[in-house]
Amino acid sequence: MHPRVLPEEYDFAVQCDSCLKWRLIPTKEKYEKIREHNLKHPFVCKQAREWRPSVSCDDPEDISQDGSSIWAIDEPSIAQPPCGWQRLLKIRGEGCSKFADIYYVAPSGKKLRSKVEVKKFLEDHPEYLKDDVNLSRFSFQIPKPLQENYVRKRSYVESEQGGLN
Repeated sequence: MHPRVLPEEYDFAVQCDSCLKWRLIPTKEKYEKIREHNLKHPFVCKQAREWRPSVSCDDPEDISQDGSSIWAIDEPSIAQPPCGWQRLLKIRGEGCSKFADIYYVAPSGKKLRSKVEVKKFLEDHPEYLKDDVNLSRFSFQIPKPLQENYVRKRSYVESEQGGLN
């Protein structure tokens, strides 16, 4: 089986807490803001009027899970990246042992792959510690794929041996 070539661009959608319909979010930044506050202030269709003035729960959903796309769901309350930073998601091919990788890109362009790397980067570059930049603003929590069996499950033998042979 050859891995599927995955797009670099993603659509961002949020499910309405009232009607359960999916609404497309126009920008990654808007999506991240909604995600950060979704536990305290659940998204409802009326909020989409900021970019779609007449949308309501009575309208058809913007996008549906029809099998033509890879769907994943983020944990709610992941903080927006600090100003000037980017949080990137790189989805791996179907059948991999991990669904995706999360990276943060510093304003300097440096790509960071873990909280340990972020901590060291901030220690080495204290100029970035202004503007509420701290470790709590970085989450490497991977979204969960909604397609069953997208990620290859490790067998009992593999987990007992500590990996693949």
